[in-house]
Amino acid sequence: MSRIGNKPIEIPEKVELKIEGNLISVKGPKGELTVEIVDDRINYEINENILNFSRSSEVAEVRSLHGLYRSLIANNIQGVLEGYKKTLLLQGVGHRATLKGNDIEILCGFSHPVIFKKVEGINFEVPDQNTVIVSGIDKALVGQVAANIRAIKPPEPYKGKGIRYEDEYVRRKAGKAAVTAGA
Repeated sequence: MSRIGNKPIEIPEKVELKIEGNLISVKGPKGELTVEIVDDRINYEINENILNFSRSSEVAEVRSLHGLYRSLIANNIQGVLEGYKKTLLLQGVGHRATLKGNDIEILCGFSHPVIFKKVEGINFEVPDQNTVIVSGIDKALVGQVAANIRAIKPPEPYKGKGIRYEDEYVRRKAGKAAVTAGA
């Protein structure tokens, strides 16, 4: 039994939801997103501004898709209403980011600056030289772009230098000198 798939989605007043065949379009104040339901065993209907998902089979694959599609539509509704954002922090001496037009220039210990190109549907903000905010209406795209920026220089475990998420905890290791001193 999919607990997530069975939860009804309440459609807010500012959001317009259209169903055309297998496409569910969500339109709100921040933009428009579309999800295609590719499995015919997943059923959906709108009753009095409440969207319900159901399934016609108890096969494991269909049960997982039931919860997936419900989550995708719920994420799209929240995205067009409020949007999503991820904050990245640059840690280390000389590590900094600047906005060059629509692109981000990142200095993070390489011999050259790394230019991260603008992705359509994503906004970049650099409030200070050690912080990058990635925002947009598509939750998956915001997360993927933030992960791609983090992958430029992931935090290392000895001094913690690199690019990390705002709420990420980096487990620190003792260095070689600390290990031999204790032995």
